[in-house]
Amino acid sequence: MQRDDLTLAAGPTTARRDTLPAWLLLAPFLVAFGLFFLLPALETFWLSLTESSLTRTSAFVGLDNYHTLLNDPSFWDAVGNTFYFSLLTVIPLCALGLLMALLVDRFTRVQGWLQGTFFLPFVLPISVMTLIADWMLQPSSGVVNHILGGQRAWLADPHWALPAVAIGTMWWTVGFNMLLFLAGLRNIPAELYEAAALDGARGLTLFRTITWPALRPVATTALILQLIASLKVFGQTYILTSGGPFNTTRVALHYMYETAFTQSDAGYAAAVAMAFVAIVILLSLLQAWLVRFLAGRDA
Repeated sequence: MQRDDLTLAAGPTTARRDTLPAWLLLAPFLVAFGLFFLLPALETFWLSLTESSLTRTSAFVGLDNYHTLLNDPSFWDAVGNTFYFSLLTVIPLCALGLLMALLVDRFTRVQGWLQGTFFLPFVLPISVMTLIADWMLQPSSGVVNHILGGQRAWLADPHWALPAVAIGTMWWTVGFNMLLFLAGLRNIPAELYEAAALDGARGLTLFRTITWPALRPVATTALILQLIASLKVFGQTYILTSGGPFNTTRVALHYMYETAFTQSDAGYAAAVAMAFVAIVILLSLLQAWLVRFLAGRDA
C-alpha cells in the first residue's frame, strides 16, 4: 500500500495532526497580522463611514465621505502628484538598479567597494537624506547649481520641485534595487554563459538571450515593490517642500495627513486612506498583469 493510501486510511485525525506543527508555526504571524494590520484596517474602514474628529466619533454617515471624495479636486490633485512622482521614479530606479548590479557583477576586483558605495545611501534615515538633498539644491550655495552654473531655486519652482524630490529619492533608494538584481545575477549558472561563449555569443547577445530572461522574475518583483513604495511617498515631500510650492508636491498621503491632523477630520481622512489603498492595490495588480502579459508575448 502506498503512503497516500495509508494517509487516507488513517482518517482526518492523522491529517490534522500532520498540519498542527504548521499552524503552530504560523500562529505568531497570524496573531500579529490580525492585531496590527487587519484590525486597524477594519477600524479605519468603520471610521471612514462616520463624521469624526481626532478626539470623538460622531454619527454614522454611510458613504457620504466617499461621495465627497469623488468630487474633491484637492484629493485628485494630490493623487495626480503621486502618479507623477511614481512616473519619475519607478522605471528609472529599476533601470539604474539593474545597471549598477551589472557593474558590480562585472568588476570583481572592486566588487565589495562598489556594492558598499551604491548601497550606502539606502541605510541613511530620511531626515539625513532630506538634509543632504536640501543642501545640494540650495539656490546660492548648492552643489547642483554650482555644477550647472545657475541660481535656480529647485525646491521653490513649481515645475522642478517634484522632479528634484524624485531625483533625491532615486539617489537614496536605488541601492535596494541594485541588491535585488545582484542576487538575481548571482543565481544564473555560469555554465550558461560558458556554453553561449563557445557558440560565439558576446556582449548584448548574452544579455538578451541569458541575463534578461533569467532576471525577469526579479524585475517584476522590483517593479511592483518600487511602484508601491513610490505611491506611498510622504516623508521626502513633507520635509523638503511641505507640499509646496502651490501644492505641486502635496501627494496623497500628505493630503490625508493634513486632513486628519490639521483639519481634525478623521472620518474624511480615513476615507482618503481607504480610497488610496484601493488605488494602490489596483495599480499593483494591473502592473503585475501587464508584466506577465509582455513576458508571455516575448516567450
